[in-house]
Amino acid sequence: MEGHHHGKTEVAARSGSNNKSGLVLRVLALILTLAASIVVVTNKQTKVVPLKVFDSLPPVNLPVSAKWHYLSAVLYFLVTNATSCGYAAVSLLLTAANRDGKSKHLRILIFVLDALMVALLFSGIGAASAVGVLGYHGNSHVQWKKVCNVFGKFCHQMVASIGLSLLGSVAFLFLVMLPLISSA
Repeated sequence: MEGHHHGKTEVAARSGSNNKSGLVLRVLALILTLAASIVVVTNKQTKVVPLKVFDSLPPVNLPVSAKWHYLSAVLYFLVTNATSCGYAAVSLLLTAANRDGKSKHLRILIFVLDALMVALLFSGIGAASAVGVLGYHGNSHVQWKKVCNVFGKFCHQMVASIGLSLLGSVAFLFLVMLPLISSA
C-alpha cells in the first residue's frame, strides 16, 4: 500500500539517471546533440548559378551561398541542440555527484528536465525538417522553388544533422522511460 501511496512522484524519484544505463544514455545524448550542433555550424555551400537577365544576352554567372544562419528554423534547431547538449553535460555531472540517490528532489528535477529536452529537441527537429522539405520539393502554390537540387551538399548535411538530433532525442526519451520500465 505504501508504494501505491506515493504514486507518480515515486516513479520519477526512482529515475534511472544514476544507474549505468542512465549514464550511458546521458553520454550518448550529449555526444549526439553536440555532433548535430557541429554539423549545423559547419554547414555552408557556395555555387555559381547562371542568371539570365535578358533573352538576347548570355547568362551572368553569380556566386550564391547557402549558410545555416540564413534560415531562422535552422537557427532554432541549432539552439535546441546546443541547449540539450549543455543540459546533458550538467545533468551528467549532477547524476554522477548524486550516485547514492539521496537527493530525491534532484532526481525528480532531472526527470522533468529530461522530458523537457525531448519536447525541445522534437520541436527543433520539426522546424528544421519543415524547411528541409521545402528545400527538397519547393512549394508551387506560393512559387517557392526547390533549392536542394542546387545546394545538394548543404541539404544532405542538414539531413545528417537532423538524424543525429533525432537519435539524441531518442536517448533523452529512453532516459524518461527508464524509471517507468524499472518500476514495472
